[in-house]
Amino acid sequence: MGRGVEAHDRGGPLSTAQLHVSTHPLVREKVTRLRDERTKPQQFRALVGELATLLLYEATTDLPVEAAEVKTPLANAKGARLAEPVGLVPVLRAGIGMVEAALELMPEAQVWHIGLFRDERTLRPIEYYNKLPSEATVAVCLVLDPMLATGGSAVATIDILKKWGAKRVKYVGLIAAPEGVLALSTAHPDVPIHVAALDERLNEKGYIVPGLGDAGDRQFGTR
Repeated sequence: MGRGVEAHDRGGPLSTAQLHVSTHPLVREKVTRLRDERTKPQQFRALVGELATLLLYEATTDLPVEAAEVKTPLANAKGARLAEPVGLVPVLRAGIGMVEAALELMPEAQVWHIGLFRDERTLRPIEYYNKLPSEATVAVCLVLDPMLATGGSAVATIDILKKWGAKRVKYVGLIAAPEGVLALSTAHPDVPIHVAALDERLNEKGYIVPGLGDAGDRQFGTR
């Protein structure tokens, strides 16, 4: 479903084994509809959830499992259960739209929110919300953040989670810019990056081009 890719950042090659860009036909079709400026907020939110489901299947293929046995109506059956609790960390506010899909797949996952906004002058992230417990309660955290633009918010979020004690972190987003991938992979070379599309570049305001606009505004009908 995914593969490592090569892209170009200001004329230079970008190649990282961390980066997994989905090539699945369903993902490509849904990204196209997501980008369309005619897509209304209700449809946009539904597409965000559908894409999150598809991407999370790929991002969770290596979660550790342990043997389990259950009784069916006919006999006992050997199977597997997740061996470790999983943490979902949506980055406010746009990441909220990915949580429900993640919980459909992993209903026992623990959810925390981290709030960051981008200073429009410096483009640096500023933290405004963080209610993590005093000590890490999961070994694996999935960061849910639709747009990997400058990479500042993703890097800051993963900094927080590692200091908290998370042993493994994965980033799951929808669209990335080469600049964001480079920033995240440089700061955290151990963190896999799973996205639906890798776009061309950032504009002077730090938005992904061609992108889809502001993911939060388009989900919630704000400007």
